[in-house]
Amino acid sequence: MRLDKYLKVSRLIKRRTVANEACDAGRVMIGEKVARASAEVKVGDIITISFGNREVKVEVLDVQDTAKKEQAKEMFRYL
Repeated sequence: MRLDKYLKVSRLIKRRTVANEACDAGRVMIGEKVARASAEVKVGDIITISFGNREVKVEVLDVQDTAKKEQAKEMFRYL
């Protein structure tokens, strides 16, 4: 699954366009590399997102095309 879509479906970022902009600005990393919006996300990846002076680090536990709010919380684990 594309990174921008994963961020939206998992509700880490509310809208896909915002996820795209964050990736373009270099604020999203998979592992140690800055990731583009088109990067593939798979189970076990570590995603780091910079929100201003705050950083969110999560591990991908599940990849789904759609998810309800309750299921979205189970798609990742905060580190």
